[in-house]
Amino acid sequence: MPEPVVAAFFDVDNTIIRGASGYHLARELFRRKFFGVRDIAFFAGHYLAYTVLGENVTRIADIRARALRVVHGRTVAEIVSIGEEVYDQVLANRVFPAARALIDGHLAAGHQVWLITATPTEIGELIGRRLGATGALGTVAESEDGVYTGRLRGSLLHGEGKKAAALALAEREGIDLERSYAYGDSLNDVPILGAVGHPCAINPEPRLRLHASDVGWPVRDFRRRRRDVRGGMRTGVRGAGWAGAAWAFAAVVRAVRRQG
Repeated sequence: MPEPVVAAFFDVDNTIIRGASGYHLARELFRRKFFGVRDIAFFAGHYLAYTVLGENVTRIADIRARALRVVHGRTVAEIVSIGEEVYDQVLANRVFPAARALIDGHLAAGHQVWLITATPTEIGELIGRRLGATGALGTVAESEDGVYTGRLRGSLLHGEGKKAAALALAEREGIDLERSYAYGDSLNDVPILGAVGHPCAINPEPRLRLHASDVGWPVRDFRRRRRDVRGGMRTGVRGAGWAGAAWAFAAVVRAVRRQG
């Protein structure tokens, strides 16, 4: 009888990478005129509404539709190429050394390592390759013949969506979830954390820290004591609206200031 497969599931932003990885991608896409000032203003308004009123189904749908229009007609190869530049120039230096060591430790133990993120799957897979992970699960923007259609395939990989994706993967790969691990920083990661036998809150936002304390989950903090300003954008923003949150929405306050 084969040994059961053990896996480790990692959220990306503020768990592996300090801050919102989408901010740096958004900045590069803006520089290359993928979107303009009107789009920034749109995302800014929704960001402010999110921070005051919280998530809203209609708001998330609006953000998702606007974000998908940003890449409509662009090639997958173009986005991946830009993502590679951003990773090599910026994101590689923002990977928490302790997170990298944790990933390497799981790999050395013979575990599968999967990144599971609301960001586009192409970007999640890119980061996964750079870190030597087994693979990555992300939100899928539909493409035909290598060109984005402007539609979403399936649903956002967010909250319960992450758990559903992990359960489906476990079924395909023969992963024993009770023996597996999961790491996340946001309350939105509770479903995936609760689906494994060894959950751990990494750099948790206050609500997840409180929840972890209540249920007895371990907590690890890889951040410096001094608050990292760019890391201050919480992952609830990232998860709220797929690529809009990942590519522009999470960084919109800074972008608006630059335009001002």
